[in-house]
Amino acid sequence: MITLVVTFYILVFIFALIGVMRGWAKELLVTFSVLVGMGIIYIFEDLVPFTKNLLVDGSITQFWFRTIVILFMVFFGYQAPRLSKLSQSIEKRDKIRDAILGFLFGALSGYMIFGCLWYYMAEAGYPFAPYITAPANDPVTADAAMRLLNIFPPAILTGYWILVAVVLSFVFVLMVFI
Repeated sequence: MITLVVTFYILVFIFALIGVMRGWAKELLVTFSVLVGMGIIYIFEDLVPFTKNLLVDGSITQFWFRTIVILFMVFFGYQAPRLSKLSQSIEKRDKIRDAILGFLFGALSGYMIFGCLWYYMAEAGYPFAPYITAPANDPVTADAAMRLLNIFPPAILTGYWILVAVVLSFVFVLMVFI
């Protein structure tokens, strides 16, 4: 049986390899799409009046709403149009730099995606109980999982900080990509 901690690191590494193939700019857009998804979740859970009662903390409905929003935004982040301006400016000498940055931003996007999903699953009490359970059997694994849960994006970007992150990501997109 594989632990969630090991699964998380494997998935982050796989997404880092995907980032090498796709390039840093596209992976950065995926990371920004996760931030936008977190902003949408914050707006619906805290600012829209009629959804406050529907999305009760720790409920299965809240978990599925959060998961669907994140996966929806990630899907469209991966379907981003080809950045022709950036792809034309990359020459052969920049391939190594692009691969390294792609690896780093791919790992960042994997961290953002699976960190959010794991955090939301932990808040819902691990709804896939027989298949995915809380890492409480082994104290070392439980300690590593708790350290990870404390540094996942939903734990760091709470309240209005997520809206600040969304605005800063849009400013970055406007300044660099357009």
